[in-house]
Amino acid sequence: MNEVTAGIQVSKPRERALLVGIHCKRGSRWEAEDSLEELARLAESAGAEVTGTILQERDAPDPRYLIGKGKAQEIRAQWAGKVDLLVIDEELSGSQQRNLEELTGWKTVDRPLLILDIFAQRARSREGKLQVELAQLDYHLPRLVGSGVELSRLGGGIGTRGPGETKLETDRRTIRRRMTKIREELARVRRHRALLRKPRRRRAIPIVALVGYTNAGKSTLFNALTRSGVQTDDALFVTLDPILRQVTMADRFGFLLSDTVGFIRRLPEQLVTAFKATLEELDDADLLLHIVDASHPQVMEQKEAVDTILGELGLSAKPIIEVFNKVDLLSGGTATSFAVAKTPVPRVAVSAVTGYGFDLLLRAVRESLISVAAQIRADDRAPRPAVHAQG
Repeated sequence: MNEVTAGIQVSKPRERALLVGIHCKRGSRWEAEDSLEELARLAESAGAEVTGTILQERDAPDPRYLIGKGKAQEIRAQWAGKVDLLVIDEELSGSQQRNLEELTGWKTVDRPLLILDIFAQRARSREGKLQVELAQLDYHLPRLVGSGVELSRLGGGIGTRGPGETKLETDRRTIRRRMTKIREELARVRRHRALLRKPRRRRAIPIVALVGYTNAGKSTLFNALTRSGVQTDDALFVTLDPILRQVTMADRFGFLLSDTVGFIRRLPEQLVTAFKATLEELDDADLLLHIVDASHPQVMEQKEAVDTILGELGLSAKPIIEVFNKVDLLSGGTATSFAVAKTPVPRVAVSAVTGYGFDLLLRAVRESLISVAAQIRADDRAPRPAVHAQG
């Protein structure tokens, strides 16, 4: 991160972050390890420099410190002078967060707050900023102390950014009023979206939405199919606001393609709730393309995490094509195995970078959408029931 002083750009030092995960013995260790690796990518995406990671074994989380007072004291002694920020790979209660900060002397953020910070940095549209602010306020409201606010993290940096932070310096009643106002504004956004969708239906243009785990390559595939220049990066949550472009095939068959926010395991509930307006694009879609990073070591676990979220959103019954992306990073045999696997959902192996598999993908999309487009036209031609005035 940079700031400009007297016309000279000065680089601000990145916060040094120590990441701490917890593995309860009844759970899967590899899942805890993978979650901690993912936390490292989140921290780097937020702008931190990861100086170390710790995975602690416990029978159960400690109610006061989560990781235990003794472990927290041990970490403080071992990492004194090397750390600015403690990042916990769990959701902390307000008291756990305060206890860890008081004991270690370091600013402490949990996994949900870290994700909220990334969203706050990436939001660009008015709608996106409102959604992030609502999620931030919803996160912080139960963590306020007494009649005022105790927020030692307001000194700046990770966990303090975004349109919601200044609202935290006031009381609960004002925060609740602000949350009500944001919800009303977002409701107007949803109504506006509904009006925009009506002409699409009248023109019988089917809608295809990209879904998938964050950093699965959705935006790269979106750019390749639509020949547009949506921002892409090897970072998490690059796309927050829905983006819509038209795709027209050689035979003039066309559809609208929507790129949406990526999913992640344990996505904060506040974000799922706040981003309902964005996720309505998925509900309105005629077809979902579930983009999967075929090169990821936990490829099927990530796919299942997205399947779970789609189920929670009530989207499991929608037509879906599973698109295994980044096969250019795999051997040919492995890439082919994804496409030929016998599953109830159609699968296609592609590379958004090289264009491999695009013909098969567009053919599969076309076949799925032809019946949808025909049904839309039939609905438009169907006679409307007569409305009789009541007198």
